[in-house]
Amino acid sequence: MTDLSADPLRPHEQAVPLPAAFDAQLWFIGRIRTPWTQRGQCPRRGDPVEGPECRIELFEPWTPGLTGIQRHDHVQVLYWMDRARRDLVLQNPNYGDRATGTFALRSPVRPNPVASSVVRLLAVEGPVLIVRGLDCLDGTPLVDIKAEFGNTR
Repeated sequence: MTDLSADPLRPHEQAVPLPAAFDAQLWFIGRIRTPWTQRGQCPRRGDPVEGPECRIELFEPWTPGLTGIQRHDHVQVLYWMDRARRDLVLQNPNYGDRATGTFALRSPVRPNPVASSVVRLLAVEGPVLIVRGLDCLDGTPLVDIKAEFGNTR
């Protein structure tokens, strides 16, 4: 993990010391492939209609978990924003004259940088999902995929 806590704070932002140990563990079950390599390139929210095609590549041994997913028009994707700093409790995303609490924002900067997007499922190619609607950097670790019920083919 890259330590981004040394990055300069914007006016009105507040950082806190991070805990010494973690409370839980998880496995990355795949990688997400998008056209964006820098945070400033990412859209603020993915577009499941007009956004670019992206790939979700599932690792073994998790690929059998995709069985039946092709019946869904949309899936929820949970991913780990591994390049985001984790120590801010107040943020100033627009360099304004005040700060906003981290939990009142959709910013990737958060104590546990878990993100969620509901994406349109275009195709399933073996262990790869082709989707539209993501808003993360290329190579982002995949945490989970959940079917969106009510959106079946």
